[in-house]
Formats: sequence, structure tokens, C-alpha cells
Amino acid sequence: MPEGARERRVRTGGVELCVAELGDPGQPTVVLVHGYPDSKEVWSEVAARLAERFHVVLYDVRGHGRSTAPEPLRGGFTLAKLTDDFLAVVDEVSPDRPVHLVGHDWGSVQAWEFVTVGRTEGRIASFTSMSGPSLDHFGQWINARVKRPTPRRVGQLLGQGAKSWYVYLLHTPALPELAWRGPLGKRWSKILERVERAPGGGGYPTSSLPSDAAHGAWLYRDNVRARLRRPRTDAYAHVPVQLITPQDDAFLSERLYDDLEQWAPRLTRRTLAAGHWIPRTRPDQLSAWIGEFVMSVEGGHPAPKATGRHADRFGGQLVLVTGAGSGIGRATAFAFAEAGARVVAVDRDAEAAARTAELSRLVGAPEAWAETADVSDEQAMEKLAEKVHRAYGVLDVLVNNAGIGLSGSFFATTPEDWRKVLDVNLWGVIHGCRLFGARMAERGQGGHIVNTASAAAYQPSRALPAYSTSKAAVLMLSECLRAELADQGIGVSAICPGFVNTNITATARFAGVDEAEERRRQEKSSRLYGMRNYPPEKVAEAILDAVIRNRAVVPVTPEARGAHLMSRYLPGLLRRLARVEPRL
Repeated sequence: MPEGARERRVRTGGVELCVAELGDPGQPTVVLVHGYPDSKEVWSEVAARLAERFHVVLYDVRGHGRSTAPEPLRGGFTLAKLTDDFLAVVDEVSPDRPVHLVGHDWGSVQAWEFVTVGRTEGRIASFTSMSGPSLDHFGQWINARVKRPTPRRVGQLLGQGAKSWYVYLLHTPALPELAWRGPLGKRWSKILERVERAPGGGGYPTSSLPSDAAHGAWLYRDNVRARLRRPRTDAYAHVPVQLITPQDDAFLSERLYDDLEQWAPRLTRRTLAAGHWIPRTRPDQLSAWIGEFVMSVEGGHPAPKATGRHADRFGGQLVLVTGAGSGIGRATAFAFAEAGARVVAVDRDAEAAARTAELSRLVGAPEAWAETADVSDEQAMEKLAEKVHRAYGVLDVLVNNAGIGLSGSFFATTPEDWRKVLDVNLWGVIHGCRLFGARMAERGQGGHIVNTASAAAYQPSRALPAYSTSKAAVLMLSECLRAELADQGIGVSAICPGFVNTNITATARFAGVDEAEERRRQEKSSRLYGMRNYPPEKVAEAILDAVIRNRAVVPVTPEARGAHLMSRYLPGLLRRLARVEPRL
């Protein structure tokens, strides 16, 4: 049980429920309902964070944890009786104010019943659902696909049927009880750590797990078949609903929620790059979203809606972009801002960074800050990381985008030229990954790192030895880091644009020529890139897509994709093309 919790007993329907409370009872009450085969301790990390702002209530569902089980078990776990339990708890802990309900797994399945039956109206203010659909909505979803089958709908049925394999086993007599009281119960903690990367500790899972899971099998037996055969047609939510969907849920398909708006008209959608047990693996993000949703309902206005296409995925997340003063960096900051992310815009040009932050707030970022740093300066980056972590928190997404261009033959490129290019293009990425990625890993709640490489990383050129080398190193660094961080739920993507219309051509250096000739080549390169006119906004879209899909290497422009294919299947041809001397 979370530290500082106050415990009480609530008697209802022949059982005694163990209820724990945290936080100030004068604040809005948030009730957390656990799933199967858990007890209330699954919420310990989330509850501790929410208790800083709210009155938080957790209770062990009947037959779980320190609550007693009904006798007999059969028929003792119906949704009607679980609703009686919930009402008894809220009457004790918040008799005069409606509560904000949060459910996970079977806690969410129960809670859908609570928010769609008439007798709870006025007792619930909002509902946050995660990893647990309404059985009535699920039944209607199945019926719609059986009555009007199409290849896509049949595929959805078969896919969810495969994910629901455990439901069939839980309906078998005695087998679940034997498994949970035997080897499965003993190994469950290790299974969660290995499969879900769920940390132990905080009293979770409790020693009562085997009996909890054995009792909880009746949640399925008492409810699933009956409701799926005859789902209610009036199961409409009478409160605002926030749906948080883990993208990698091993038990539930995202397609189950495609038509949810018809049942929950006041619906806010969120998605997380995580598995099923998000109360354990993503407590920071959950508590932030729950808190934001509760306060929006308490304030009498709907939850804020970002306008971006991926607002459900990035809303409220903390994103840092280097080289954000212009070009791809600025477009990327705007794209995350439109998706509702909090943005830290970093650039060595303080005025440009401030302008990006200002515009990010205008296009949708709830908060945006400007920071000035030269990514090639190790001490400056260390100070930046210290300030960001202290003032804003641990990043959810890091975009190492800052870079410079350099053209010229190998022998015309001086050691000083090499140092400048490698310091910014490679060491800037190394500093970012080391300083911000380490805190992501330490937090243990996932994240994503995006490194801007280039099509030049795999497309050799006699005119770009230093630039291509720096970008090839970024590509390999990203691949190595991706392998190292995969077990910690942190993705790493290398973005490889081609010819993109940004100001990098106007500032690129040309080795081995005088100042006048360099200016002429810069102007001609800018004209050529301008004629190509591939906008940086499309690269920004590719970056957000890479994070969502956890893509390893992303060639963006058509020429970048073509070169990438050639590097894999026609490397000899690519080498011959590299011998062609560009005319500038």
C-alpha cells in the first residue's frame, strides 16, 4: 500500500472491502479500480503522484487483496454486485461530491458498467478507461462484424479472438485455480518483468496473488458469456470519458475502440507506446493525463483538444528539439506542438529559438520554452540538460536535429573543417543521447530518441566526404543505441532526408575555395534546393510517424528512399554514381 495511506473497511453485500485513501479529502476524489489478477497495489505509483493534487481512493475488489470473497464464489462477481461495491465505497469516502473514476483491465470493464447504468448518475464526474472495454460494447462490436462480414472485419474478429486466448482457459473448471495456486502464481512477478518490463516493489504483486487470481476467474465466468451473448443496447456513458490505449497491448486490439464515440459522445482519446500493465510501466504519463482530465471536468470545460493529427499520442508529452530555430527543427517543433506536446526549442541563435517557442504556443503547445546552446559544446549541453531536467522534467522525446553542411573534396577539407563538422553533426548527437537518453533510461518509463542523419549516410559522394562520414556515423550510432535501449522501452530512429528546402544550403561551407566562390556556390545550391522545394514540414511528419511506429531508419524524400534501396540491392551502381563530380 502506498506510504501514508489511510485504511478503512467498507461492508457491502456480504463482503468486507479494504479501502485505502491518500491526499487531501478536501480535493476532488479520484477512485482507482484495479484489474485481474491484481490488487489495489498495482496503482501504488500512480496513486502517490495523484495524491499530490487529489484525494485518492483505492480499494481491493471483492475476493482480492485484503478484501473478503463472497460465498459461494459462483454468482458472487456479477457486474451488478460489483456496482453495489463501488457505490458503497464512494458513499463512504465522498458522500457529498461525485468522484472521478479510473479503471484498468477488469477495473475498467467494471467501470464501464458503473458509468452506463442509471443508478450511478450523479455519483461519477468522469471516467478514465485503460485496457478494458465495456462487455456490452464488445458484444455489439462482435455482432456488427458477424452480421456484416468483410475481409477486414473478419480479420479483426480473428485477431481479437487470438488475443483473447486466456479468456477461454479461465472458463475451464478448476484449471485456472490450479495454475495460479501452483507454478503460475509463483512465477507471475518474473513474467511481468520479462514480458511487460514492469518493475516490482511498492508491495506489488502482493503475496495474496494466487488466491486473488483464483477468485478473479469468476469475474469472467459470471459475466463474459452472458454479456457477449446479450449485450445491452443502452450502454451509453453519462459522463466524460478519457480512453488511454496502449499500442502494444497483448490482450486487446485497438480496433475494439473504433466506434466508441457512439457510446461515449464526450470522448478524449490517448495512446501510449507501451504494453498492457501501464499503471506499473508508465505512471508519470498516466498521472499527468488523469490529472489534466480531472481538472478539465472540475473546471466545467472539456479537456483541451490539440489540433494535430497525433494529438492522442503526444498530448502533454515533453519534447526537446535541437536546431529548432529554423528548417527541419522548427517544423518538427511545430508538428509536436500541434499534437499538444510541451516543447523545448533549442538553438544556438537565442532569438530564433525564442521565436520557435512563441509560435509553438500559438499552434497548440500547452507550454513551450526556448533554450540557447551550441550542441558541439559539451559543457553547454551539460548545463542545458541540468536545467531541462530540473525545470521541465525528463524528456519523452528527444530530437537531435542540429547540423551543418560542408562540401569539398577530401584533400581540400582541412583538419579544422573536419573538427567543426564532426563536433556539430556527430558529437552534438552524442551529447544529446548521452545526457538526455540516460535520464530516460534511469526513469524506466520508455521514451524515444530521433537523430537526424541524411541520405548522405548511405549514399557516397566525392564532394561530401566529411558531411557523409558524420551522417553515416549518426546512422550507426542510432542503430547501436537502438539495440542497447530496446529492453528499456526506448526507441531510437535515424531520419534520413534528401534534398529539403531549408537554409542549410545558405550556411553550408565549401572547402578549398575563396570567400567569393563559396558565396556563389551557396546561392546556386539554395536555388537548386528551392526548385526542388521539398518542404521541411514533410520531414517533421516523418519524424512523428517514426516515433509512433518506432521505425529504425526512415528515408524521407523520394531520392533518399531510392538511394536507400540502391545501397541495399545495387551498391555497385551507387558507388559508380558517387564518382560523378557535381557542377556548382
